[in-house]
Amino acid sequence: MPIEAFSPAKLRRVLVTKLRHHGDVLLATPVISMLKHVAPQCEVDALIYADTAPMLEGHPALAQLHLIDRNWKRQGLLQQAAAEWRLISALRARHYDLVLHLSVHTRGAWLVRLLRPRWSVAPKFRGGFWKNSFTRLYPAQSDPLRHTVETNLDSLRALGLEPTAADKIVTMVPGAKAAARVVDLLAQHGLQAGRFVHVHPASRWAFKCWPAERVAALCDALAAKAWPIVLTAAPDANEKALIAEVRAARDSGAVSPAPTIDLSGQLSLKELAALTAQAKLFVGVDSAPMHIAAAMGTPVVAIFGPSGDQEWGPWGGVGKTRHRVVASMTHPCRPCGLAGCNDSKVSACLTTLPVAQVLAACEELL
Repeated sequence: MPIEAFSPAKLRRVLVTKLRHHGDVLLATPVISMLKHVAPQCEVDALIYADTAPMLEGHPALAQLHLIDRNWKRQGLLQQAAAEWRLISALRARHYDLVLHLSVHTRGAWLVRLLRPRWSVAPKFRGGFWKNSFTRLYPAQSDPLRHTVETNLDSLRALGLEPTAADKIVTMVPGAKAAARVVDLLAQHGLQAGRFVHVHPASRWAFKCWPAERVAALCDALAAKAWPIVLTAAPDANEKALIAEVRAARDSGAVSPAPTIDLSGQLSLKELAALTAQAKLFVGVDSAPMHIAAAMGTPVVAIFGPSGDQEWGPWGGVGKTRHRVVASMTHPCRPCGLAGCNDSKVSACLTTLPVAQVLAACEELL
């Protein structure tokens, strides 16, 4: 049976699915924006995990946001089945013309068979059931020198659409409530917008983190130059413990002309975005907050270890050249993609990364 020629003019409703982590979802936002650009008459929906919802909530091109709760599996078979049925029913009621599945999650193949859209696109993953589920396939990420944003946009290239520079903007909307709370927090601590450095040294994966004593030394150096420091981390116990180590390692004998404010565990993701939008500079590792900072247009110093900076480096809505990636120049083995050296959870390319190298990148952008 021949594949029907794709026509943006025939789109009424589109579903974009990205069943991954926070940063992955954020880096998929150009696909949503471009769809609305090429087919302004259509409604663009998204399907993501519930915990990643802040990445897309408020996106100006999004019509509906459908969520999968990872906790459904823990609620018992009957409750899980009921939740899945409600989701499928809601999706089927939308009568999608196009489904773009932006991962290799096997749920995508089942979805398109249940939803029966006119067109469906997914990465090349495997043959048989997967390949036969979609009308078009695009190459999965295979070039470590190519950014994830471009790989996501390949889903639209598979339909004959070529994105412009304007289509490649990563979008996140903090919202008025988050922005107002950050304004209050800055006032409480006597901070001015554009006059502080936001440092987020934590990641859910410890092997991506720079050692606490080196983060502390960097903070000391920046504070000595009269730059107030705002430290953040997720509410996770391990991330908050890293911030505690950073604070404990700070030079208590030094007289600093600038304060350090610890907001670790106190901000939602929307509030984190609103905060970093007000910063002069963001410093962090390969993590969702780094991607958020870049999306908000804040200059970013991104510290990379075993993960690939060409695939996952900062990609913002404006001024991409205002970002700096800092990585070891003495470890030709990176990026190895491993969870630390030999999967040890400790990355030598990070534990040996000099403070001076990171500080130099900060000074360039400050």
